[in-house]
Amino acid sequence: MMVMSLKEQLFADLKTAMKEKDTVRKDTVQLIRSGILQIEKDKKIELDEDGVLDVIAKQLKSRRDSLPEYEKSGRQDLIDKLNREIEILLGYLPEQLSEEEIQKIVEEAVAESGAASVKEMGKVMAIVTPKVKGRADNKVVGNLVRKMLQGK
Repeated sequence: MMVMSLKEQLFADLKTAMKEKDTVRKDTVQLIRSGILQIEKDKKIELDEDGVLDVIAKQLKSRRDSLPEYEKSGRQDLIDKLNREIEILLGYLPEQLSEEEIQKIVEEAVAESGAASVKEMGKVMAIVTPKVKGRADNKVVGNLVRKMLQGK
C-alpha cells in the first residue's frame, strides 16, 4: 500500500469536506493549500513534507495567537470555529509532545550546548528546534529554555 503524502492527503480531505459540506474543514484545508502554493510560487520550489508541516505549524500558531482576542470579544461562535480550525490543523501535524517530553529535550540540549545563561538561549534553541519541529509550540519551548537557563 502506498502512503499518501501530506499534500495528497490535503487534496483528498478537501474533496471529502466539499462533499460533506463541512465548510470549516474545507476553508481550513484551502488556506493550508494556498499557503503551500504561495511559497512554492515565490521560491520556485516544490515543498517537501517538512515544508508543508511548516506551513501548517505557522497557521496553527496564528490561530492560537488570535484565540485570546476572540475570547475577549465573547463571540462563542467565532471561538468555536477557531478551536475547530486548531483541531483540524493539529490533525495534520505529528503527535504533539507533552510538556514533560519537551522539558527532557530542553534539559538534554542545555547539557549538550553547555549554555549557562539566558544570553546563550540561541545555542540551546538551535539544538531543540529541529527535535521538536511541528510537534511543539515554539513559544512553549522558548519559555522552558528561558526558565531553565535562568535557574542556572
